[in-house]
Amino acid sequence: MSVPTLVIGAAHSGAGKTTVTLALIAALRRRGLKVQPFKVGPDYLDPSLLSWAAGRPCRNLDGWLLPPRHLLQLFHRACCGADLALVEGVMGLFDGKTGTPFEEDGSSTAAVAKLLGAPVLLVLDAQRASRTVGAVGLGMAQADPALRVAGVVLNRVASEGHRIACLEGLGQAGLPCLGHLGRATELGLPERYLGLVSAAETAPGPSLRHALAKAGTGLDLGSITAAARPAALPPPGPSLFPEHPLPTRARIAVAMDRAFHFYYRDSLDLLEAWGAELVPFSPLESPDLPPATGGVLLGGGYPELFAAELAANRPLRRALRRAARRGTLVYAECGGAMYASAGIEDAEGRRHRMLGLWPVWVTMRRPGLTVGYRRIRGHRPSFLANLELPGHEFHRSRLRGRTTNPAWAVLDQDGRPEGHAVGRVVASYIHLHLGARLGLAETFVDACAPR
Repeated sequence: MSVPTLVIGAAHSGAGKTTVTLALIAALRRRGLKVQPFKVGPDYLDPSLLSWAAGRPCRNLDGWLLPPRHLLQLFHRACCGADLALVEGVMGLFDGKTGTPFEEDGSSTAAVAKLLGAPVLLVLDAQRASRTVGAVGLGMAQADPALRVAGVVLNRVASEGHRIACLEGLGQAGLPCLGHLGRATELGLPERYLGLVSAAETAPGPSLRHALAKAGTGLDLGSITAAARPAALPPPGPSLFPEHPLPTRARIAVAMDRAFHFYYRDSLDLLEAWGAELVPFSPLESPDLPPATGGVLLGGGYPELFAAELAANRPLRRALRRAARRGTLVYAECGGAMYASAGIEDAEGRRHRMLGLWPVWVTMRRPGLTVGYRRIRGHRPSFLANLELPGHEFHRSRLRGRTTNPAWAVLDQDGRPEGHAVGRVVASYIHLHLGARLGLAETFVDACAPR
């Protein structure tokens, strides 16, 4: 049986999708419902807050990183035991991969909603408008006839008079209003240069939970839950997961602390399903790797904010270098690749030595944003050599030095060399989702198993 599902969309980033979704999750949980959260796109930060609110791990639904059948498989697996699924969108409702034709872009919120067969609840920012919100909502509702819009939640409503004026605009557009949130500084979520501050780094305090509870009183929960519809089932085909449980055959140490916590939960689940024992360790605090480590996973995060502490943990840095020399697989992406580099130069020009497994320095001086989906092919000697995969890149740091042994060729950027692959070390700015391809997680576990 498919779980009733609702997608939360908006006209643009910053309209309040995350705040509305958090308030809705909190209100539904107070009614005793189990809510499974999802986030459209490759984001790691919003999912940490949605996980905190729901008490269940948030999953990413990305139509570029995941083929449609895989996305649906992962969606339904995550919904087991839930009463309702809430899917927070990304950017504006129709925004996705740049340069992709509108009708072919599977990465947008609208595309994921259509794949799921789920109605969309529009969040309209009323802070600098009143009746005009109706026109904005009407345009979004009519832009794609295949998209079902369940109604509207107004955000940042200033007063009762303001709310009534907005309702007049929605009524003229024929759009039902299913609730509103007022303007409240307590609902503000802390941000930094790449997005919201992760709940894995700084857990939200009681004041936010209280503010969300208060905000939830303005939501028409009965109408919202009634608008949700069962999601489409995946078509027949091979599963990402093994048919039967497999015994543990590899131990993988996973960097997990305030500096490193950017992981797709489905990727970790896939590794475990294919025989990996995942053992967390802290590059900030652990003196050594877990015993019998066959592979090391250094995920993304903000190592530049903790560079001095990472550099000060010399015993672990030595242990990681010894492991790499012994032939232990070290896979590092984005923040993890910065940690694998020779060192990090912070915004003030201070230099902090890192692992030295990738012979380049990373600098935060005069940073420039690099963001976008990528189509990549693995180079030898990487265990992912010759595989063509979708990936995502999102960072502000720059490299000082040349990559002479790249991990990837970026196919949609004229084969640009990216990252570093030497021995059994693979480091790059590219983020992968292990649900992108059948057998990818199994290949990863194979590479970490005793040889």
